[in-house]
Formats: sequence, C-alpha cells, structure tokens
Amino acid sequence: MSTMYTGRRKSAVARARISRGSGQYSLNGKPLEEYFTTEKLRAHATEAFRVLEQDGQGDVDARLHGGGATGQAGALRLAIARALVGDEADNRSALKSAGLLTRDARKVERKKYGLKKARRAPQFSKR
Repeated sequence: MSTMYTGRRKSAVARARISRGSGQYSLNGKPLEEYFTTEKLRAHATEAFRVLEQDGQGDVDARLHGGGATGQAGALRLAIARALVGDEADNRSALKSAGLLTRDARKVERKKYGLKKARRAPQFSKR
C-alpha cells in the first residue's frame, strides 16, 4: 500500500502509510517508543491494530506536525484506521463500531474581545 492517509486532531496532523511487516513504527524518523514516551499515548495511537487483532503485523511510516503529544497520538490513530480501511474494506465495520473512524473535531475556542479567555468575563466590581 503506497497511499498516504491523513488524520487530524485538535491542531495536529498525521500522514501515515502502512505496509505489511513486523510492526515497526517510524514517526518523523523515530521509533514509537521514542516519539510517544508514555504507554497511554502509545496505546492510543496503536488502538486500530488491537481492535482488528493485527498487533505487530503492519509497519507504519508517518509524518506528524502541529499540536501536542495527545493531539498527535489522536491524529495518528485516525490516520492508521483510515489506512487499514483503505487496505481492506472489510475492516470498516469493526473500526467504525469502535469509534476509530470519527474525526474528533474539538478545538480550542478562540478568545473574544472584552473577555479574559474564550468565555471568562472580567471579575465584576460593584464599587
């Protein structure tokens, strides 16, 4: 499979390519354990393989940019899930029922003028 699949989360973008292999990850040229330092982030990013019970059967080459670690892990998760569906259409129902094909559209709300944050008003003073 040579097509790049894109995943997004918050302001992070991941472009992933999957090929049959031994479960090697190359994330911006680094292995998975070096790029995502916590087990929680690694588990989140590789969830699609576990849902399909294909752990360690595919090599992932991905480019990630923008956002933070959590956003990048979520973006990679979506990119891998989309790549697995593109590889084999039978995977779609299992991934969809696990909620892995839905793009999490939550982003930081912009700050409005006259307010301290997006919704936080200045403290009211009667005198």
